Amino acid sequence: MRIAWLWAVAALFTSPLLTGGEEWLSLFNGNTLEGWKAAEHPDSIKVVDGKIAGDGPRAHLFYVGRDGAADFKNFELSVEVLADKGANSGVYFHTAFQDAGWPQQGFEVQVLNSRNGEGGYLENKLTGSLYGIRNVYKPMARDGEWFTLRIEVNGSRVRTWVNGVMLVDYVEFDPPPVLKEYSGRKLGHGTFALQCHDPGSKVFYRNLRVRRLPDSAPSQEKPPLTEYDKQIVELGTANLPMVNFHTHLKGGLTLEQALALSRKTGIFYGIAVNCGVNFSVTNDAGIYEYLRSMTGQPCFVAMQAEGREWVNMFSREAISRFDYVFTDAMTVVDDRGRRMRLWIKEEVPPIQDREAFMEMLVDRTVKILTTEPVNVHVNPTYLPEQIAPDYDQLWTEKRMKRVVEAAAARKIAIEINSRLKLPRLPFLRLAKAAGCKFTFGTNNTDAEVGQLDYAFEMVRTLGLAWQDIWVPTPHR
Repeated sequence: MRIAWLWAVAALFTSPLLTGGEEWLSLFNGNTLEGWKAAEHPDSIKVVDGKIAGDGPRAHLFYVGRDGAADFKNFELSVEVLADKGANSGVYFHTAFQDAGWPQQGFEVQVLNSRNGEGGYLENKLTGSLYGIRNVYKPMARDGEWFTLRIEVNGSRVRTWVNGVMLVDYVEFDPPPVLKEYSGRKLGHGTFALQCHDPGSKVFYRNLRVRRLPDSAPSQEKPPLTEYDKQIVELGTANLPMVNFHTHLKGGLTLEQALALSRKTGIFYGIAVNCGVNFSVTNDAGIYEYLRSMTGQPCFVAMQAEGREWVNMFSREAISRFDYVFTDAMTVVDDRGRRMRLWIKEEVPPIQDREAFMEMLVDRTVKILTTEPVNVHVNPTYLPEQIAPDYDQLWTEKRMKRVVEAAAARKIAIEINSRLKLPRLPFLRLAKAAGCKFTFGTNNTDAEVGQLDYAFEMVRTLGLAWQDIWVPTPHR
C-alpha cells in the first residue's frame, strides 16, 4: 500500500494536467525516452550515458507525457545543453507532434554556438534566439561546454536566458507577425520538442525540467505590429543580422537601458567606446578597464578609433580584444597641417576651393582605409556643413570609386548610417559592385538610439542578402 501511495503522489507531480503549481517537474528520467516520441528518423535521437543525444538525419523528439497528452501554456523550462563544434539544434515550445519536417506549430529557441553551417551557410541566429523573431548574434555559450538554457512563457511574453543572462524579452505583437516559412509561430499552448538537425551535428541534453505558471497570469499588453517591426522579423528570418553596429552609451543611456531596448526592439547592439585624443579612453589601461566592464554582456563590444593619432596610442594586442574596430574620415589634417573635426563648424575654416577640399578629403579617406587597422568605415562620405548641400556634385563617381576600391582591397565593411542617411545610393551601388560588405548603424549622439529605417530601405533597393552583411568573427 505504501508503494502505491508513493506512486500516486509521484504521478500527481508529473501529471501534464497540473496547473498553477510551483514544483519543478522532470521531463527525462536519465535512462529511457519514456514520455517522449521521436519523428522522421527516430534512430537519430537516443539516450547515451544518462543524456539525450542527437546525431544523424533530421529528427525531432516530442515530449508527450505518460498519457500522450502533454500540454503547457505558461511555464518555465530549464535544460542543460552541450553542443559539439558547429552543432545546430533547438528547443521547441507550444508545438505538437508531427511525423516529418520542421515543426510548423510553435516556436524554436536556437541552440547554435557558432555561425558555421552546412554547405558554407552561416546561420545568423545563435543560442538563445527566439528563431527568426528575436535573434542573438554573439555567442553566449561555448561549443564543448555545458550551459543552461532557460525559457519562460507567461501570457504574451517570452524570455530566454543562457547561463543566467537574459537574451530575449519578446512580447507578441497584435497581430503576430506572419512568417511565410513558419506560419504557426503564434503563442498558444502545446508541448516541447528537441531538434536533431543533421548528421555530425552532435548535441546532448540533460536535466530537462519544467515549472508550470498559472494559466490565468496577466499578459503583457501586446504592442501593435508596425511596418518597421515586420521588417525586423522578415529580414531576421531571412538571415540578415539585425544589428546596429554603431551605438554609444551617451546622453545618460546606461548599459542596462540599452540592453533592455535591444531586447524590446529585436535589434542587437554593437556598443562602442570612443578611443583617442581627448576622448574617454586614451591608453591600453583604459581599453582593458572598459572591456572588463563589458565582460559577458549580450552585445558586441567595439572600439571607435578617433582622430589619426589613435594608431600610435594603443597596442595591437589591446585593440584586438574588441569584437571589431571602426573609424571614419571626420577628423583629418589638411594640406596646411590644420587638424579639423568636420562635424564641428568652428573647426572647419572657410572652404574657398571646394574641389581642392574634396581632393584632400578623398586622399585622407583612402589613406585611412589603406593604413589603419579597422574593420568598418563608418559615417562614409560625410561632408562638413559648408559644402554638404552640394553632396551629389562633389561626390563624383571617380571620387567614390577611389574610396570604394580602397575599402574593398582590405575587406573593410561600409556602414549604412540611418541617422545621417549616408552614404547615398550611388556610392552604395559602387560598393556592392566592388564586393564590399555592409553594416547598419545610427551613431546616436544622445540616449535616443534611433531606428534603421534608411538601412532597411537600402537593403530593399539594392537587393542585399545576408551574404552582403558583415558580422565580426568571434574570439576563439
